[in-house]
Amino acid sequence: MHTLDGKKIVVASHNAGKLREFADLMGPFGFEAKSAKDYGLSEPDETGTTFEENAYIKAFAAATATGLPALSDDSGLCVDALDGAPGVYTANWAETPDGSRDFAMAMQRTEVALQEVNAATPEQRKGRFVAVICLAFPDGEAEYYRGEAEGTLVWPPRGELGFGYDPVFLPDGFEKTFGEMSAEEKHGWKPGQPTALSHRARAFQKFAKARLGSP
Repeated sequence: MHTLDGKKIVVASHNAGKLREFADLMGPFGFEAKSAKDYGLSEPDETGTTFEENAYIKAFAAATATGLPALSDDSGLCVDALDGAPGVYTANWAETPDGSRDFAMAMQRTEVALQEVNAATPEQRKGRFVAVICLAFPDGEAEYYRGEAEGTLVWPPRGELGFGYDPVFLPDGFEKTFGEMSAEEKHGWKPGQPTALSHRARAFQKFAKARLGSP
């Protein structure tokens, strides 16, 4: 097994929201975590059909290009009433004709789809955020850490914090959507206080326990 003694790691993402979250999560461990964008890397095509496959594509591309270990995640929203959609195609639902991403449009698209299947009550609007973190090395070795957060899809969107679909996701047991939560509330975890809330924080907690010696 490779080690992470060098304290340098590439975060294989160009997504500003994800980069902020990874910076918050990695900070306490003293890592120099630069993004793929910092290294001038282009985004590889995500051709996988699972979160694991897409996470590996991104992490391995960054690791081979930089010669450093790379950390990537692939994440998405899986809605029960929509047979798990948008799932691995969560970001695709936000794509616009000019190649940018409009998550207000994506949230609207999700709501329209729920209405089309008559999903009106909270029990009919259940789903989960899924995140799979992949740690990849230049020789192809890889490890995977999966986190999930269960919740309910609400409408209209609530809150301007977070990113992506956060304003329509109400995690189980809470009265705030992810879009109404601060970074500390959403992550709900730091070393020594293992109470992860978000899917990405839960995946990262598993990574930290396995790789960084965190409880």
